[in-house]
Amino acid sequence: RYPLQEVVQAAGNYARAIGRAVTFEYVLIDGINDTPDDARRLAGIVRGIPCKINLIPYNPVPGKPFRRPDGARIDQFIKQLYPHCPAVTLRESRGPDIQAACGQLRAEADTKET
Repeated sequence: RYPLQEVVQAAGNYARAIGRAVTFEYVLIDGINDTPDDARRLAGIVRGIPCKINLIPYNPVPGKPFRRPDGARIDQFIKQLYPHCPAVTLRESRGPDIQAACGQLRAEADTKET
């Protein structure tokens, strides 16, 4: 709905106005946005903004082509971000084995409606 550049700029303005860091959520999808170049691009997007980056590895959903990056790839992504944004966290996923992780419940509800 809103261009990414406008959202990031607004988040930066907000962070500076309140004097606190904002949190950016970033979903890591294997082979889509989890490379060292992607990490460098992300660092460039948030450069100069007081922020924390919360990395969320994708949780597989049956019938969808996307996959979760492996642990080594996630670690590599984090290492690329640290020099540019030292406040990086990795969200621990809970419930993917019973399809109850973030995004999976909605996907299951959507398939039941069709």
